[in-house]
Amino acid sequence: MEKPIDRALVWLRRDLRADDHAALYHALRAARQVWCVFVFDRAILDPLPRRDRRVEFIRDSLVGVDAELRALAASHGVDGAGLIVRHGQAVAEIVALARALHVQAVYASHDDEPAALTRDAAARGALAEAGVVLHTSKDHVVFEREEVLTQAGGAFSVFTPYKNAWLKKLTPFYLKAYPVARHASALAPRPPGEAGVPALEDLGFERTNLHQLKLPSGPAGAQELLDDFLGRIDRYHEARDFPAVKGPSYLSTHLRFGTVSIRRLAREAHQRMVAGQRGAEVWLSELVWRDFYHQVLHHHPHVVGHAFRPEYDRIRWAHGKAADAHFDAWCEGRTGYPLVDAAMHQINQTGYMHNRLRMVVASFLTKDLGIDWRRGEAYFALHLNDFDLAANNGGWQWAASSGCDAQPYFRIFNPVSQSQKFDPEARFIRRYLPALAKLPDKLIHAPWLARPVDLAAAGLRLGVDYPEPIVDHAEARAQTLQRYAVVKGG
Repeated sequence: MEKPIDRALVWLRRDLRADDHAALYHALRAARQVWCVFVFDRAILDPLPRRDRRVEFIRDSLVGVDAELRALAASHGVDGAGLIVRHGQAVAEIVALARALHVQAVYASHDDEPAALTRDAAARGALAEAGVVLHTSKDHVVFEREEVLTQAGGAFSVFTPYKNAWLKKLTPFYLKAYPVARHASALAPRPPGEAGVPALEDLGFERTNLHQLKLPSGPAGAQELLDDFLGRIDRYHEARDFPAVKGPSYLSTHLRFGTVSIRRLAREAHQRMVAGQRGAEVWLSELVWRDFYHQVLHHHPHVVGHAFRPEYDRIRWAHGKAADAHFDAWCEGRTGYPLVDAAMHQINQTGYMHNRLRMVVASFLTKDLGIDWRRGEAYFALHLNDFDLAANNGGWQWAASSGCDAQPYFRIFNPVSQSQKFDPEARFIRRYLPALAKLPDKLIHAPWLARPVDLAAAGLRLGVDYPEPIVDHAEARAQTLQRYAVVKGG
């Protein structure tokens, strides 16, 4: 088949793999020579602390992508291929590389985050001036943008009808992998002078504890985690809410950076669901939630910085020195509520937080401390390995009751009962709060209720070894109902 163009460039962003890759497939089909590039965008990297697990994860994942590309090219007799890596302002680097390679087109995957849309609009214009076309296509979700709409043609704002429409629309076509390997003969050798993957230090960053965590990077790491999860996915619905149990897939960071195809994961889940596996059905539902929040961001970009439901912007959140002190205590795991504090120690030490605990700590910040959800959202954005704007925003607005299909404003998680229910033996609490380790199970969830003799037996001094509660949950609940009165009935 005669190909329409001579040269093309594939710009990797949140799709760090070569397998089942939409943009790469389209480029290989269209062009006689294809190169792949990743840009460490200084607009994103420069504001970050110099120790950031995500930058390290990306860098290490690119080593795997480079290996995949070289192997694909070699299987077609092409030597010297590999990933081109640049470090600079993304648009300027892409345009300069497109000119240097004399490409006619750049291929990339959709990214509906507001900053990314602005970047891509700038790239499209700058490339056009250079006589180069920018083609973008869906890759990060199963269904995007206008693909799943209500019967009236609008966007869904409630999850269950969205999920039903999502499942109704799903056919094998939407889960089919793009056969990249079949067309990989078009991969071109890396040009002389173009560097491969740099060392982390060359980017101005330092090593973190990423390699001490059980988070393997790159496409091979995603495969390792997926293989492990598929061996226990049938129990997912029973195990997923308990932070001390190996219940989740732990694939969220890989999904965020596209080291694994969403089509692959949804296909694995859907096949098992059809076969009657309850765990796979529940996990697929979580993947649908991810699509749901991405379509919310697309149709309602005001959710970045504002409540999805405008009336919730009328809430007067706590502010001033006392609120700031409470926020610092929350960030540092010093609230006096063990499950909340253990969860915050988890995110601070590992960059990960169990999904059940994300709901608990978000509810505590907004409804026990009365602090604006946007402050918590920003903290997660800085610390989560798997930070994804759409999902993070959706989760925080769900907890604050300001989002679409959120929990009712009067539903306020009790941090003690949540602890007793989902960490009954306090295995998770003891892992992250060793000062409480010797308290018996029945007392560890609310240590302030323990008798002095019990505290002494555990070698624990409240207010010294572990803080007293910074708020009373019952009093805080009453204040929250007052605070939310401005949206009563919402």
